[in-house]
Amino acid sequence: MRIRSFFIEAWRMAPFRVVPALITTAVLVGLLCVPTPEGLSDDGWRMLAIFLTTIVAIISKVMPIGVMALMALVIVALSKVTSDSSKAAVTDVLSSMSNPLIWLIVIAILISLGLKNTGLGRRLGMFFIAILGKRTIGIGYGLTLCELLLAPVTPSNTARGGGIMHPIMKSIATGFDSDPAKGSERKVGTYLALVNYHANPITSAMFLTATAPNPLVQSFVSKATDGAITLTWTTWALAMLVPGLAALFLMPLVIYLLAPPELKHTPDAVLMAKRELHEMGSLSTKEIIMLSTFVLLLLLWANVPAMVFGPSFNLDPTAVALLGLFILVITGTISWNDVLGEKSAWDTLIWFGALVMMAEQLNKLGVISWFSKLMENGIVSSGMPWEAAALVLVLVFTLSHYAFASTTAHISAMMLAFLTVGLALVPAPYQGLFVLMMVAASAIMMTLTHYATGTSPIIFGSGYVTMGHWWGVGLVMCLVELLIFAVVGGLWWKALGYW
Repeated sequence: MRIRSFFIEAWRMAPFRVVPALITTAVLVGLLCVPTPEGLSDDGWRMLAIFLTTIVAIISKVMPIGVMALMALVIVALSKVTSDSSKAAVTDVLSSMSNPLIWLIVIAILISLGLKNTGLGRRLGMFFIAILGKRTIGIGYGLTLCELLLAPVTPSNTARGGGIMHPIMKSIATGFDSDPAKGSERKVGTYLALVNYHANPITSAMFLTATAPNPLVQSFVSKATDGAITLTWTTWALAMLVPGLAALFLMPLVIYLLAPPELKHTPDAVLMAKRELHEMGSLSTKEIIMLSTFVLLLLLWANVPAMVFGPSFNLDPTAVALLGLFILVITGTISWNDVLGEKSAWDTLIWFGALVMMAEQLNKLGVISWFSKLMENGIVSSGMPWEAAALVLVLVFTLSHYAFASTTAHISAMMLAFLTVGLALVPAPYQGLFVLMMVAASAIMMTLTHYATGTSPIIFGSGYVTMGHWWGVGLVMCLVELLIFAVVGGLWWKALGYW
């Protein structure tokens, strides 16, 4: 009787959802029982099983995402799939915690505290509302326009979408009393957060300097075509201009249908915003410091010193973010207790770090190259026409980003192989079309998940969008944007003589 009571009480006390936990465990055990596929090492297969199980656990919400990431860290460390030595395995598990991209995300979240704590964020929000606040969709277009203007000179899409635009978006949402903590996120916040995010992949596709992996894409295109196709800054921007603008125009409308805000018409918002701006008065000292830091970060993220004084003044985006955070703390604009108390930043460090680590290990253990080769052999042996083969390559390359927490890792692992296979199958007159679709897909794939790129965990972590909603909207937007670039872009590229 005591034993039965013990298990009943343990069931009630379990801090996780029992049924999803059992399903997740069954997935892991089932995958590990499957014989290792040919061409893949045993460790590679086990690493893939752990990764897929973690994704299932996150999707089924067994526990908070940080706990599921911790689970993955523990399993990888104890199973020693990355190394025969326990010490080396732990080193591998924690390797991503020193990743500059992850720290850029964490620091961007911490810097955004300054916009909130000083009131500058609310002031900026009221300013946007005063100009565009008659309709929620108008605010969405305002955010999109700002993202587009910043993109050519901000080579970190994380700094742009997460560090610059997201605090402004949050301030606007707060101005309408749309707050996840109050359960009112769908009032306007969910819609604006999705627009804030989905503008980021589109603008990243439009300019060579809009996101860090683009120069890598540029080099792979040149290498795969033996220099026949070379994308300069100008040719890249020209090629992506028309389809990019079309995608930016349609994106707020599509998201308006997929995640309609509860508050659509705000006839009094403009008057309210102007009245509050008047009551706020002139900028306070802390607001001036925050605004100056904000401008400094923007200039440094845009590499303006390097443009003026030469490449020796080029600064890494994470180094710039560290400088910004230090300025805010040392001037008292935000306190060290504020930094320590920002739970979302430290939660992001754990779960995003775990996903990046697993993606890197999948690449090191040969899982990604195995998958690419499998894809190549399957297409060749199927005998499908080249049009279908090109479509499959673009879709598989794009949708395989579900297995990546970094666009750089994904592009490094797969793009050259997919370009090489495609160029071998696609007739010469149509190779330009295929290559440009692959270039666009390398940024559009960011739409898919809440860990797809550095921007996504910042916006997802603010709590305005549930994971299921994020993934659903992400898949729809991914397919819509691919279609826009294929149709509008295809016609534009034909007019330019690119194919």
